[in-house]
Amino acid sequence: MDVQMTRGEQNLLLFQRLIPKNERIYVWCCRPDGTVVASSCPKADQKVLEETFRRFEGVRRLAEYAKASDRKPLLVGSPVGMQWALSYEPDRSGSLYFIVGPVFYGTPRPERLRRALQPYVDDRESAGWAGALVDMAPQLPVMTYAIFIRYVLMIHNTLTNQQLGLDALEEDRPRSELSTALPVGERDRSEVYAAEQAMLEMVRTGNINYQAVLQRSIRLSPGVPVQGQDPLRQMKTSIIVFTTLVCRAAMEGGLSPEVAYPLGDSYIQSAENSHDSGELNALASAMYHDFIYRVHHVRTNPTCSHAVQKVCDYIDMSLDRSIRTADLAALVGYTEYYLTEKFKKEIGQSVSQYIRAAKIARAKVLLTSTTFSVRDIAERLAFNTPNYFIQSFRALEGLTPAQYRKQARRGFERPQA
Repeated sequence: MDVQMTRGEQNLLLFQRLIPKNERIYVWCCRPDGTVVASSCPKADQKVLEETFRRFEGVRRLAEYAKASDRKPLLVGSPVGMQWALSYEPDRSGSLYFIVGPVFYGTPRPERLRRALQPYVDDRESAGWAGALVDMAPQLPVMTYAIFIRYVLMIHNTLTNQQLGLDALEEDRPRSELSTALPVGERDRSEVYAAEQAMLEMVRTGNINYQAVLQRSIRLSPGVPVQGQDPLRQMKTSIIVFTTLVCRAAMEGGLSPEVAYPLGDSYIQSAENSHDSGELNALASAMYHDFIYRVHHVRTNPTCSHAVQKVCDYIDMSLDRSIRTADLAALVGYTEYYLTEKFKKEIGQSVSQYIRAAKIARAKVLLTSTTFSVRDIAERLAFNTPNYFIQSFRALEGLTPAQYRKQARRGFERPQA
């Protein structure tokens, strides 16, 4: 269809050229009723993905979003783990809206996806759609929560000329989600403990790039392994325990007890008042996110300028790639020289020192909470070579990564009952 390109569409086309090829992301330009005006999605996949968005009530959510007075970017989930985000382009008519996605936060498993789609299959047409989606799923974009929201905010800010940060995102959680937790009998207790500690370390340090660590912990353990006849009561118990642990970790990270205790009590009371499992899932996620961002703000240098803090946040969310100072300067509209001088003056470290320290901090989490090899971790954190990773790690920690992992795991060992 030939349509006149809007300014927003032109900006998105430019933006898409800046995204690395190994990080595909689809963008759809739509009317409030869900009618697609243009899309970057491959034509062969468009019909199935449009139908998927419709069947998971995405069109209804888009219509509600269009009526909202204060439209921040909105994250929209689904019962099968697919995620979208909604944004808009301000104009006189207010009639253009943008859908970013879908993406998965982890590689979808066809058998699990097929099982989750069964409630939506009631005739030959829906069976055909579900089968096509299962076949297509392995080729759909997969990226972490942190990377996805970064792109969503970049798109939204480009369209609206706003400068929203990570705490501006709103989430529309599905009523049910695929469970990826391992059965109780398959848990490795020491591995569960290590993952739990990594998850709480995200809170203590206010690490906004927490999604992968959280998902790993959820996969290893769904919560308190108490079996009973009331699954809702079990979920509430797990969330109360989770909230208590997170609240303590937040105080260890610097959040005032005067803030942390009432906040934790509020989330616990909300859990007790809930009568819906989907609502409880959303509540736990919101609680964890809330505490992390409060610690993040507490730990932020109060004299740090908005531009330098924006660079720090971008670095913290981009540890899986090579980060160039020139790109950071472009992000905030500075020259490279001006940014490096301003950054060192405010942070006390050079940009490269800050990046290296942030990557080593993330490496420590991966070493203690996963079984990834040193080579794998070096690749995941975009070090040029494993040897350079080892040298950098030893320079900051005084140990090689292997030595650090061995020492940390001795600390995780628990006496057998």
